[in-house]
Amino acid sequence: MKRLNHNSTLLVAVALAAASLWGQNPPPPQYPQQPPYGQQPPYYGQQPPYYGQQPAYGQQPPNYPPQQLDAMVARIALYPDPLLAQVLTASTFPNQIPDAAGWARAHAYLNGDGLARAIQDDGLPWDPSVLALLPFPTVLDMLSGDMGWTQDLGNAVLANRGAVMDAAQRQRALALNYGYLRTGGQIRVVNAGPGDIEILPLDPAFVYVPYYDPYIVYARPRAGFFVGGAITFGPRIVVGAFAPWGWGGVVFGWRDHRILVNNRPWERTWVNRQTYVHPYVAPRPAVVDHRVERHELREYRAPERRESDRGRDSRERR
Repeated sequence: MKRLNHNSTLLVAVALAAASLWGQNPPPPQYPQQPPYGQQPPYYGQQPPYYGQQPAYGQQPPNYPPQQLDAMVARIALYPDPLLAQVLTASTFPNQIPDAAGWARAHAYLNGDGLARAIQDDGLPWDPSVLALLPFPTVLDMLSGDMGWTQDLGNAVLANRGAVMDAAQRQRALALNYGYLRTGGQIRVVNAGPGDIEILPLDPAFVYVPYYDPYIVYARPRAGFFVGGAITFGPRIVVGAFAPWGWGGVVFGWRDHRILVNNRPWERTWVNRQTYVHPYVAPRPAVVDHRVERHELREYRAPERRESDRGRDSRERR
């Protein structure tokens, strides 16, 4: 009887220990899998216009320390100024980015006037800052592929645009000082002094998307490393046809923390984010039947990524 009681006591102790460990380390939650993009209808034809319907945020603006902002802007800080301005403004509408990315994938075969006509014909309901990125499907893919980062970036821009711009300047200064950022066949680098490093297209009618590894271009190059190959560029994108959506003159006032879109100040902030409307003229969406496409749809295939890009993503996930 004593042996039986001793064994029962041991079993009870083991069961209690197991229950305690189970409570401290519950099994990971199971999330439902989403169908791939091609197996669901596009979202842009099933939602009302977004004008005045901004995502709800908390009452208090977020506060990001400089080191976090540096990491946040690292992947876009070396974009040409006009493209960077469009990315920063569009990131403040994160709820529109996935739909815009899907539309851009489906129409990636269009460019220039043809793409501008498709944007107008489809009466797309998004903010002009988001429409401005439709000629850049790879950029929208980046934004939609990491929505946590995109929303953080947009929140930071709304809460403290100056701090975000200063972070971009710090990253540019590193890349410039280490020899990676330089004038070439696609961009012109103008160092106008501390806090005012400009990256401008050689021809304002064309914009090239740069590709680079932040772990390389913001660090001192090792001996023998060819710094001239650290930044590459995609094909040129014609932006002249997209002036109505903000490409009529996009510049930064780096020292006074201004963003000018179509040569007018962009003043969306955390306070007025629910009601702000762009001050420049942009085509309003027409009332169209989205069930009938006015142009051909084709499968979008993203360009091959470099090994350095894959390595960067792997390190960021870790």
